[in-house]
Amino acid sequence: MSIIVTGSFAFDYLMTFPGRFKEHILPDQIENLSVSFLVDEMRKVRGGCAANIAYNLALLGERPRLMATAGCDAGEYRDWLASHGVDTSLLRLYDDCFTASFFVNTDLDQNQIASFYTGAMARARELSFYDLNAEEIEIAIISPNDPQAMRQYARECQELGIPYIYDPSQQVARVGGEELAEGLSGARILIVNEYEYSVLQKKTGLGEAQLMERVPIIIVTKGEKGSTIIVTGDETCGVQVFDIPPARANVALDPTGVGDAYRAGLIKGLVRGYPWPVTGRVASVAAAYVLECPGPQPPPYTRAQFVARYRENFGDAPELADLLSSE
Repeated sequence: MSIIVTGSFAFDYLMTFPGRFKEHILPDQIENLSVSFLVDEMRKVRGGCAANIAYNLALLGERPRLMATAGCDAGEYRDWLASHGVDTSLLRLYDDCFTASFFVNTDLDQNQIASFYTGAMARARELSFYDLNAEEIEIAIISPNDPQAMRQYARECQELGIPYIYDPSQQVARVGGEELAEGLSGARILIVNEYEYSVLQKKTGLGEAQLMERVPIIIVTKGEKGSTIIVTGDETCGVQVFDIPPARANVALDPTGVGDAYRAGLIKGLVRGYPWPVTGRVASVAAAYVLECPGPQPPPYTRAQFVARYRENFGDAPELADLLSSE
């Protein structure tokens, strides 16, 4: 059985601002907003939501299949991912355009202002789940991507009976309410952060109770406050809410890609059948590794190191033996 990871494949340009955005944005002048931030440094790193999720899954012992599009400048990046355990056979490279690019500026409070250039990502709609064997797919994730591709993938997963995680994330700002409601209604899991959850509810006109009627599991990430997993359950179990604490980071360098690593940990626990409290904590530990590094893909770690860190944060769990041995 395979894990299909869809979403953006990009290069990230990471900048740091040695101040706080809120000190330079005047609420009473928001309609005339015109600001410029002089940054101290800029780094170009490997990124993209799908690539980040797939890389972190590979660190956790899985071999995810990356289903994405990239440009003529992505050959070395593709090969690097393959050398780290990602199946890149579904990654399509185009010779006539460049790979998507993400430009993000982070302030001292870890707030971010970002822009995204689509590049080859606009071709993602040319890929299709109908070209795959649906019976071999255990779970798919539809993470931020070309909006038309995201809508297409959700429909195809629904038609083919493929369980999928709907992860609109940054695209809630771009995608309409009807499209968001359509994508989440057939999903096994909806995952967003707190702000995106509010925007999603406003755009769709669906409150939390109505969302719970449409999707069986809702996960809301909350940064330094951890995350909440809401399982709607059935008449026997009822609604279950699991508040997941964050794992401690040795240093908070850059939040870019932290959510993608959380999703990788989530998928790892999901495919291994771990209970939600353990799955959420695995996701928290994976996220902490990324927060500590200057970019969305941390240096490789062993599963033994990962398990030791889990225990340092949350104590022992029977599932950790499986995590150590799983392939």
